[in-house]
Amino acid sequence: MRRGDAGDVDGEPALFVEEPESDFDASASAGAPLAARMRPRTLDELVGQESIAGAGSQLRRAIEQDRVSSIILWGPPGSGKSTLARIVARHTRAWFQEYSAVTTGVADVRRVIAAAAERRRKLDRRTILFIDEIHRWNKAQQDALLPHVESGAISLIGATTENPYFEINGPLLSRVRLFRLQPLTEPDLLALLKRAMADKDRGLGALSLTANEDALEHLARIAGGDARRALTALEAASAACMTLPEAEGRLTLKLVEEAAQQRAARYDRTGDEHYDTISAFIKSIRGSDPDAAIYWLAKMLDAGEDIRFIARRLVILASEDVGNAAPSALTLANSAAQAVMFVGLPEAQLILAHATIYLACAPKSNRCTLALSAARAEIESNGAGPVPTALRSSGSDGLYLYPHDFPGAWVAQEYLPAIAVGKRFYHPGSEGAELEIGRRLEQRRGKAHNPES
Repeated sequence: MRRGDAGDVDGEPALFVEEPESDFDASASAGAPLAARMRPRTLDELVGQESIAGAGSQLRRAIEQDRVSSIILWGPPGSGKSTLARIVARHTRAWFQEYSAVTTGVADVRRVIAAAAERRRKLDRRTILFIDEIHRWNKAQQDALLPHVESGAISLIGATTENPYFEINGPLLSRVRLFRLQPLTEPDLLALLKRAMADKDRGLGALSLTANEDALEHLARIAGGDARRALTALEAASAACMTLPEAEGRLTLKLVEEAAQQRAARYDRTGDEHYDTISAFIKSIRGSDPDAAIYWLAKMLDAGEDIRFIARRLVILASEDVGNAAPSALTLANSAAQAVMFVGLPEAQLILAHATIYLACAPKSNRCTLALSAARAEIESNGAGPVPTALRSSGSDGLYLYPHDFPGAWVAQEYLPAIAVGKRFYHPGSEGAELEIGRRLEQRRGKAHNPES
């Protein structure tokens, strides 16, 4: 909480007594964790989230002009939700009150609302209520906020790591603006780590430590987009460095590996190791070896490979190597790709493992890939034939046979152009669902050649 209003107002005793203004710089004390000391205090110090808080953005203008309305900040841990709320607290002239949904309930909200109403009546002063982890409140607790957010009695800032469309009541969500924060990128985290190394007031600059570039890159890579995690690992490595005379004040890759308890994988995301590893991953799935596939997945995840890249490759493989042998494979792979973006790290690793093992164990067929290649080769060799008259969008009346008018929704009819009649491009395999697909196609092809059968 901050900015107390205790005491008389215009000669009348105040009907509410609140705590004195909190010192937001308290977290910068020498005993506070490095992540707390290095928390950005201004929008210019904020790293990442340019899309929602960068120059010219609506949220940045609202903060700078002190007209922040009710908002929900949705993003993974360490992406800057609480930091943004604290920046609002520094900029606003409103009373700013902060609670954690873990330790507060409806009674606390009612007290805040009563004080906010009195403050508006006597001082004409707004109240901003920040609720961290607001998804932890149940429906009744969230409903207690609804009329006061709607009336403008308070401006709500809620922070959540969970999807607000599932965890926040619809009526409340419809009355706030939603801002989605993304995991910080490795360059963002690297910039934060270097800032902490150099800052003599709040960071580690006074310790006169130096760090190898690969050591800081490793910390940025393993943090999974979480600034708090990166800075905590840096603090642990720095403490270890100070106790080792042989380290000579230098953070090396070996030292930060030991401090973070995670080795750096021999992996270059732009070099041969990147391509070799993804190749081994794909070939293991194609070869139906889930153990090898999950091994290579683990290596990529530990090395900080882009989870979107892995997810895209799984979607491609679902069509290229599984195809119609398991028609649900593409649906599952595509759902996994969407879920990876929806959930983010670290939980997205489980989704990638799920899809990897399913695809590795699924029956395999590359017949769709071969069919497309054969059709393109035919066109390249003989040119693309004109669309048969019966299939054209106009002039086909009386010529086109509508399949649904016939038993089984199928009728013998030529769909290929004259130059390709009789050519077969798709040859179903004998694995999984393609066995039945092949049987059905052969039956229909037989009828097409012998309509009387």
